[in-house]
This record gives sequence, C-alpha cells and structure tokens, in this order.
Amino acid sequence: MKDDEIIPFLLTLSRPTFFTLDWDFFKRRLCHARYGLVFLEINRDETAIFVRRLLRHKEFDTQARRLGEVIRVSQAGLSVWRLHEEDEVFYKWE
Repeated sequence: MKDDEIIPFLLTLSRPTFFTLDWDFFKRRLCHARYGLVFLEINRDETAIFVRRLLRHKEFDTQARRLGEVIRVSQAGLSVWRLHEEDEVFYKWE
C-alpha cells in the first residue's frame, strides 16, 4: 500500500490506531477524529517494546484516548498533535 492510500483506508475502519516508522505521518494536519496515528522514531528492532510502552501509558491506554491524535514515540518520550489544538504537547515516559 502506498502512503497516499493509507489515510483513506483508515477512514474505512472502525477507530484504528496506525503505527508506522515513516516520518511523513507525523503532521498536525493528519489529525482526524476517526483514527490515531503513531510515528515510531526508534530503531526498528525496538518497535514491540515501544508499542507496548505507548499502549500502557496512562494518556494513551485506550483506543478512545488515541483517536484524533498524531503521536511521535521516541526514547525521550511522546510528542503529540491533538485535533483542534494549536500546540504540540510532550509527555515523558512514566
């Protein structure tokens, strides 16, 4: 699937969270109430560890809490664009 086909595909699904290693998906304009996007800015071999860490984080531990957000996961923490908000928010790992 090509990058430009992913967002239309997500809109056909019921409340998905899409995880990617592709920097192109960490954009504020991609915030949408019907899905969540997670950009993993980590080494590929650490993917499972950081997916679990995000899913256990108190701010993102439910599907509803990830909808409308574009999240960048890194060693330092989580940078988040939220729907209808102007500023990026940063969370340290717990």
